[in-house]
Amino acid sequence: MKGKEFRGKTAFMAALFFASVFILGLKLLNPRPIKIVIEGQNASITQIPGFFTLEDAIIIVVASIVLGVSGTYLLSFDSVEKPAGELVLEERRKRWKEIAKTLKEDERKVYQAVIEAGGIIEQSELPEKTGMSKASVSRALDLLESKGLVERRRRGMGNIILLK
Repeated sequence: MKGKEFRGKTAFMAALFFASVFILGLKLLNPRPIKIVIEGQNASITQIPGFFTLEDAIIIVVASIVLGVSGTYLLSFDSVEKPAGELVLEERRKRWKEIAKTLKEDERKVYQAVIEAGGIIEQSELPEKTGMSKASVSRALDLLESKGLVERRRRGMGNIILLK
């Protein structure tokens, strides 16, 4: 979720950046003050070139501040983006940690050891990592496998445990 949120902030800042550039361009290139002169029955309207009203000045200052803040964010805070593989792994770890809260103690120990190993571990390493006997680890793995949380794959003389 954080990756999506991060991209959302970046997109928002980019939109602010381009909007403020657009507004600044309009205001700086097209000032709109006019002079209306009324003499008796006649009225004449003339545009005053190169002159900005207080409203124009405020809009220019605000757009400049927004441009600076959004530009700084885009240049500094978004420069290091994680590869897609790392984002997927983070999402899976969050999901695995939520699942771990619902498990019994032995199941949780084994599941947590697999999570800490990056989602893949040899079954022979689990008794040492969890402090449980081989039989207890095997029973916990049976329960986790029946719940569809892990998968055992035969590898040589032992098994590899994978999180699903």
